[in-house]
Amino acid sequence: MSDCGCHPEAENPKQRRVLWIALALNAAMALIGGIAGWMAQSTGLLADALDMLSDASAYAIGLIAIGRSARFKANAAYGSGGVLLLLGLGVLVEVGRRAIFGSEPASGWMIGVALLSLVVNMTVLRMLSPLRSGGVHLRASWIFTRADVVANVGVVLSGVLVAVTNTRYPDLIIGTLIGLYVIREAFEILSEARQAKRKAHGSDTAGP
Repeated sequence: MSDCGCHPEAENPKQRRVLWIALALNAAMALIGGIAGWMAQSTGLLADALDMLSDASAYAIGLIAIGRSARFKANAAYGSGGVLLLLGLGVLVEVGRRAIFGSEPASGWMIGVALLSLVVNMTVLRMLSPLRSGGVHLRASWIFTRADVVANVGVVLSGVLVAVTNTRYPDLIIGTLIGLYVIREAFEILSEARQAKRKAHGSDTAGP
């Protein structure tokens, strides 16, 4: 089998370079977005920052998985999906907390930081697109980034609505939607990982 992990993958150098760049960009934006989201009292920005932090984790796992067996890659994708699921649930909890205790989201910060994140994620998505067929771990990284692009657009729109309506509800709504979308993406990754693990198990039991 071609993905047995008994020899290095031909695309290892390219995969590593792309994942290292994606890891650095997402880690930086997670830090920037988290600080900005806290200062701007925006659940949308905080959700977006957590999503990018989960991306950075996925890229780190992807780097570890390169050159490993199909079973290892499936387990790595399982780990990524599990992290994403927990973060999505955490976002919903934070939205509920801010809905109860109140918040005053700053629309300017929301729009500016979300636009910067969108540029970063579009760049990373373009870099990852040629690699998404290279293994379930890389497919998971691509799905993470695709979710981020959707989240970025949502935060920009909610920032505009906060400015226009002068209420916090668009931010709470987009935070909820991002949390739900993140959970949906997590289940998609877990489903693909389950299928990959089943195939890997079948190949192992089939023998030479």
